[in-house]
Amino acid sequence: MRLVRQLSLYMALALGANAAFAADLSTVESLREGDMQKLVFHSEAKPASDAAFELADDAGQAHLSDYEGKYVLVNFWATWCPPCRKEMPMLSALQDEFGGDNFEVLTLATGRNNPAGIKKFFDEIGVTNLPRHQDPKGAVARDMAVLGLPITVILDPEGNEIARLRGEADWNSDSARAVIGALVAGS
Repeated sequence: MRLVRQLSLYMALALGANAAFAADLSTVESLREGDMQKLVFHSEAKPASDAAFELADDAGQAHLSDYEGKYVLVNFWATWCPPCRKEMPMLSALQDEFGGDNFEVLTLATGRNNPAGIKKFFDEIGVTNLPRHQDPKGAVARDMAVLGLPITVILDPEGNEIARLRGEADWNSDSARAVIGALVAGS
């Protein structure tokens, strides 16, 4: 799968798609204000991890590539992380507003987070529309160089990382909604 992605990226570059990608992202970047200034857009898309993670409720495993075809905001978090508790309802609101065929918020509890603790966390903050998936051994987080929590990455519809935000952010801000709205509108 990684070879296919690399070949697709190479072909896109050869056809000049990188210039269009950069132009589109510069428009989106101009919408960043406040906390969203911490959202760093990459000059070139980066391959995402192909490691498996666990679906909620023992439903099996999945990969980030399973979400190709839409923009995906992947939030790496943990139950013991106070900024994660503050951020999660805002991510839920983004899912309510933009979730659908072109966008999805994907939450990955990274490291030692038991399923009962994750469910309790979501129940306490009233979040019902986000997945309770786990990356218990940190394989996806390690592949994607996630150091510290929370970390949020944005994947493009081809499954490549195009942006990253380290630490907490106000995902309910006008700027955050403008950035996500511009990405979704452009897809």
